[in-house]
Amino acid sequence: MHSDASGLVDTWGRVATDLRVSLTDRCNLRCTYCMPAEGLDWLPTEEVLTDDEVVRLITIGVERLGIREVRFTGGEPLLRRGLPEIVRRTSQLTPRPESSLTTNALGLAKMAPALAEAGLDRVNVSLDTIRREDFTTITLRDRLHDVIEGLEVAQACGLGPVKVNAVLMRGVNDGQAPELLRWCLERGYQLRFIEQMPLDAQHRWTRESMITADEIFASLAADFELTPAGEPRGSAPAELFLVNGGPATVGVIASVTRPFCGDCDRVRLTADGQVRNCLFAREESDLRGALRAGATDEEIAQRWRRAMITKRPGHGIDDVSFLQPTRPMSSIGG
Repeated sequence: MHSDASGLVDTWGRVATDLRVSLTDRCNLRCTYCMPAEGLDWLPTEEVLTDDEVVRLITIGVERLGIREVRFTGGEPLLRRGLPEIVRRTSQLTPRPESSLTTNALGLAKMAPALAEAGLDRVNVSLDTIRREDFTTITLRDRLHDVIEGLEVAQACGLGPVKVNAVLMRGVNDGQAPELLRWCLERGYQLRFIEQMPLDAQHRWTRESMITADEIFASLAADFELTPAGEPRGSAPAELFLVNGGPATVGVIASVTRPFCGDCDRVRLTADGQVRNCLFAREESDLRGALRAGATDEEIAQRWRRAMITKRPGHGIDDVSFLQPTRPMSSIGG
């Protein structure tokens, strides 16, 4: 244990303890709010961190920089062949970080047992509709049955609480919030609605087309009684509400209309080894170059600490000068 008092602190006094690790920029769905139908130009293999490099950076984060939670993302992290072994090595670190996976669940039914056995704590599954035709329209793939099976197996393997993340799109699935919530309540999944963020590769996002948190609440309130859940949100992105008095909850992640930047505790590592201190950052700090040039763990830790200093007070989506990041969400990691 070489823990060091100086963790990942920014100039606003926020401390990053939650690391999002993108394991690949590739995905086997084509959700319209994320990437074009033909896909993107994927990162060349030699630019992507190896399994050993990923684990080494996570180890530096946990042992030297105070990281307590590791979330594996993508692209679609289940496409990363070494995923179970990366999870296993992460869960063997001291102090053991909490580990989770954000996934589209296409391969989850097959992988969940191995991931649970490797020490993964829980999963978040992206699912915007439970209607097969709409799922195919949104993702351009007829795979809803695979997602549903993946959710069931993950829950059976103890990867809970299983969370479902949904994005509502105007004119597509915006009337389905109550239906989705009822479906999740019946199965014991925790549903979180997420405002659509300006992170699509096509840069077609507009504030007008985005379904806001207020609209989501109004839609749910027609069918359910929602009361604020007791505990304050803190650094958790979701505002939680009790459904019909509880104990079940529904969350809304209003990244755009109710930003939670002031309490942000996360830092991101892209699949090609760049540190991003905000999802919407327009600059990155290269750890892969240092890693491959033979830097020591402490030199890499120092570089990582410096990367946090430039973190801005907020994401600035409301600012007239806001520019969407050049990298899309699939490349940054969710």
